[in-house]
Amino acid sequence: MSLKLVFDHVDFLVLDKPSGSSFHSEFEPGVVALAEVQFGLKLYAVHRLDKGTSGLLLLAKSSEAAADLSQLFQNQQIQKFYVALTDQKPKKKQGWVKGDMVQARRSAWKLTSTLTNPAVSYFVSAFYEVEGRRAFLVKPFTGKTHQVRVALKSVSAAILGDELYQGTAADRLYLHAYALYFSWRGTDIKLVLPPSDGTEFLSPSLLQHLNQIWAEPALLEWPLYQKPTTSKVVE
Repeated sequence: MSLKLVFDHVDFLVLDKPSGSSFHSEFEPGVVALAEVQFGLKLYAVHRLDKGTSGLLLLAKSSEAAADLSQLFQNQQIQKFYVALTDQKPKKKQGWVKGDMVQARRSAWKLTSTLTNPAVSYFVSAFYEVEGRRAFLVKPFTGKTHQVRVALKSVSAAILGDELYQGTAADRLYLHAYALYFSWRGTDIKLVLPPSDGTEFLSPSLLQHLNQIWAEPALLEWPLYQKPTTSKVVE
C-alpha cells in the first residue's frame, strides 16, 4: 500500500491515512511502519487516528520535533476538524458535547455527566442531497480516545459505519480528519483535505458543501472553550 503524502516539512510529514489501516503494527505493519519504509525515515507519532478514520496524520521526523508537536496538541494549540456522516436524526443540530469518558463494553467508551477531565467537542451539521443523511463538522478541543465517535453517539447521531457505537453498517467508518491549523517555528500551517474514499463521502453534493461552505473550517464562528469550574455539564 502506497501512502499519499499531503505535506512535507523539514520537521514532519503529513499523510492521508487510509480508512481501515491500523495506526500501530498489529498482525501487519501499521501506518507509521509503512511510512518509515516508504519515505526512508525514522518517524515519530504525535497523535493518532482510529483504524477506521481516514485523513490528516502528522508524523515528526525527529524526537525533538515530536516532543514539541506533542506539546502543541496537549496545549490545544493545534486546531483539528473532522467530517462525519450519519443517517440518524440528532437530538441537536449543533452545539457543545462535554463530559468525562469512561470505558464501556466491547472496547467502547461512554460519556458521563461529570466534568473532572472532560472530552470537549463542538459541532455544526448540515443536510446534503442524499435522503436521510446529515454531515457534521466537528472541532474537538481535547484529544480523547474515540472522542468524536462518542460525542456524536451521545446526541443520537452515531457515525455511519460505526457499528461499535450502534451506527448503521456501511463500507467504511464515515469519519475523516479534515483539517489541521497550527503555528510552527513562526510559520502558520493550514492543511485541509477532503475525503477521497468511501461511496458516501464521494457524493457530489457533499463535496460541493465542503468546497463551498466548509472549505475553511477555522474561519467559521467557533465558540471559545473555557475549562468548567463546576462538575455539571454546561450546554
